[in-house]
Amino acid sequence: MTQEKVTRALFDDVMVPNYNPQQFVPVRGQGSRVWDQDDREYIDFAGGIAVNALGHTHPALVAALKEQADKLWHLSNTCTNEPALRLAKKLTDATFADKVFFCSSGGEANEAAFKLARKYAYDNTGPEKHEIISFTQSFHGRTLFTVSVGGQKKYREGFEPVPGGITHLPYNDIDALKAAISDRTCAIVMEPIQGEGGIIPADIEFAKEVRRLCDEHDALLVFDEVQTGVGRTGHLYAYETLGVTPDILTTAKALGGGFPVGAMLTTDKCAPSLGFGTHGSTYGGNPLACAVAEAALDVINTPEVLAGVNDKRAIFVEELEKINAKHNIFRDIRGGGLLIGAELIEEWHGKAAKFLAAAREAGVMILVAGPNVLRMTPSLIIPETDIREGMAKLEQAIARVIEAGPDAE
Repeated sequence: MTQEKVTRALFDDVMVPNYNPQQFVPVRGQGSRVWDQDDREYIDFAGGIAVNALGHTHPALVAALKEQADKLWHLSNTCTNEPALRLAKKLTDATFADKVFFCSSGGEANEAAFKLARKYAYDNTGPEKHEIISFTQSFHGRTLFTVSVGGQKKYREGFEPVPGGITHLPYNDIDALKAAISDRTCAIVMEPIQGEGGIIPADIEFAKEVRRLCDEHDALLVFDEVQTGVGRTGHLYAYETLGVTPDILTTAKALGGGFPVGAMLTTDKCAPSLGFGTHGSTYGGNPLACAVAEAALDVINTPEVLAGVNDKRAIFVEELEKINAKHNIFRDIRGGGLLIGAELIEEWHGKAAKFLAAAREAGVMILVAGPNVLRMTPSLIIPETDIREGMAKLEQAIARVIEAGPDAE
């Protein structure tokens, strides 16, 4: 039987159209380089949206996967396993947390976090303490609960009625938060740097006031570190950068270095509210996933890798500023560590996707964060030569888009 040739066109025939992938199909990667079906090479500044924290086919991750593949793939949650326990111990040793819940994605981690926040309030106060405060432009996942907590209406439209008891406030607005929080608030949920919302960092004073208000009103502070976690900002988790400790933290993306895995981290104070039978995940704690995640954590949580993140950021910012000096295309360059956002000037608002497509044609993979911001989330160990070569390609792409104009088809 002859196997049908796989092309980008096949996506339109067989896949639900919730994605619109670019017009090429990558087939292999090495480090911060990717090759497509035609053996065309790309420099990867996208990193699988902050997932491939050690690039592609990192030898430590490949070795961990191969070793575990010969041992044990999956168990039901009626059993535990060694990789899951080792990973949990390393996460609790390295963070504020005492307990870990494993799952398969960031959305699942956030679902668990929000359920825990409400259950903790129910157990310790009563059903009236159930309100969650989140922030506009935030993103927390695609389940009905997480998309409701997320502060972007476009992701909720058409799925109503959505869960209630959720308030969205302006990010970094202390006065708005003071006016909204009450003794009915069970949790405040925030990203240390809003990712999908445009790479917007939390003000340190705002984050500290969020912590103080949570303590005052006996509410839990939930940090969504799905995108900012596991070295992305130059610390293992970004709460360390802010000097603010949450009660619950969610992590995924870079945790597995490309293998699907997520986790919710919390304290001994909160953990008992997710008692036996209250929550679960079929693949949570999967031995393959946890073995790879343990290897990724071992490599990333080192002084060399973490210190290198901000050194590499400085090169990205330097190159973006050179591009801006030449083309006057960026209104702002922001973010933290290797979570980098370059907001386009107002004339180009709504046109970020044009630059993504042009970059791909030039041989560099980037992302957008909404319609106005170019986003880069590369490997934490990307070589300087790859950064500078990739930025040269990006400059060529930007020049072509500007030459064509914002209204070009």
